[in-house]
Amino acid sequence: MHGPALSSWLLMVLCAATGAYCLLRAHSASGEERRTALSEALMGLGMAVMAVPASVLATPVWAWAVYAVLFGCAALRALRPAARGGHHAHHLVGSLAMVYMAVAMTPAGGSSTGHAGHGAGAMGGGLPVLTGLLLLYYALYVLRAAGRLIPVASTAAGGPASGVAPPAVGGGLPELALACRLTMAMAMFAMLLTV
Repeated sequence: MHGPALSSWLLMVLCAATGAYCLLRAHSASGEERRTALSEALMGLGMAVMAVPASVLATPVWAWAVYAVLFGCAALRALRPAARGGHHAHHLVGSLAMVYMAVAMTPAGGSSTGHAGHGAGAMGGGLPVLTGLLLLYYALYVLRAAGRLIPVASTAAGGPASGVAPPAVGGGLPELALACRLTMAMAMFAMLLTV
């Protein structure tokens, strides 16, 4: 069946391209913008590695533990800035979701491939309530981010119809950075559907 493998390839390419763009943004940014772009690059590239089709790469069991530790450290790093709210809270949720998926994809019974997490061979596929909450979070995030990408109609005075300018997103073109975040949120939603 080519459907799941094709979906995995598309997801992998999309996440890798997004992660690479975030690395480019980090190179041209500084300060907080750079840290944000690096966090997003880690998320995009990590998601790309997780999405590699099982027929191509048999992920050893220990790799899922490495993913969990790596994204656990990323979550700890995002914890303090997340207390201020804003996009840092999203980075914290994303890192914790990656830890959750790495743990959920760890195969039961010690088999050698972690991609069993995409099917019935994992440790039960995770907790349905937590998976559902994460799916709801990412669905709402996607809708909100997509709404921010829609051009705002101008009033006769030349300003935005709502009177509120769209928020600036640092590093590169604001629309591309937001589009990358939207892409990663949709990819995370798709990956969570497999848990």
